[in-house]
Amino acid sequence: MQAEANLSYRVPFFNRIARKILRPIFRGLFRLLSSIRIQGLENVPKDGAYLVAINHISLFEAPFVVAFWPTELEAMGAVEVWKRKGQNILARLYHGIQVHRGQYDRQVMEQALAILANGSPLLIAPEGGRTHRPGMRRAYPGIAYLVERSGVPVVPVGIVGSTDDFLQRALRFQRPKLEMNVGKPLRLPPILAKGEARRQARQRNADRVMLAIAALLPPDYRGVYANFSLPPEEGLS
Repeated sequence: MQAEANLSYRVPFFNRIARKILRPIFRGLFRLLSSIRIQGLENVPKDGAYLVAINHISLFEAPFVVAFWPTELEAMGAVEVWKRKGQNILARLYHGIQVHRGQYDRQVMEQALAILANGSPLLIAPEGGRTHRPGMRRAYPGIAYLVERSGVPVVPVGIVGSTDDFLQRALRFQRPKLEMNVGKPLRLPPILAKGEARRQARQRNADRVMLAIAALLPPDYRGVYANFSLPPEEGLS
């Protein structure tokens, strides 16, 4: 680790037990309700901390990835999930970091860094919120900040089929297709710039992650990253 977090992060015993129950239940439900295809699990690091970065269309990506990932993942999620009826039960059972979308929260970042410093993998959606339809939008630079502070690799994951109507189609026994494509771990370039140049460098690194995710998705899922070129670095032509 390049930096140590100022806060500790511990999953309560009750939640650790709940996870051991929830993960196989969700694997069974997803297999029952949909046609599952998972590729690239051989790219998942065997140990150590890393970030799992996903595209984010609906509420279904995080449970899908958490259920089928080879090891237990910590997760970041919008604080609204902990407040919505029904969803809040699962969120409280699983436990995770509650994020206020569109806001910088130092405590949230320190909690994420504490997870990584502990050697645990962390699930994050760099877009910062659901798109509600296939098509990626521009990432926030938060993921680049976490990499800059922690030095961990990023495992890009592309999810296909997790549209808002997934559950309705599944309950009509249509068995919608649900895919998870796992890419090779990505090491982002170090950031040495200061001030505004540092902010721009972080955005470029966030875009690098999204381009890696886009490469794992069909063209109609890539959104702004379909024909995206990285902005030039300051001082370079």
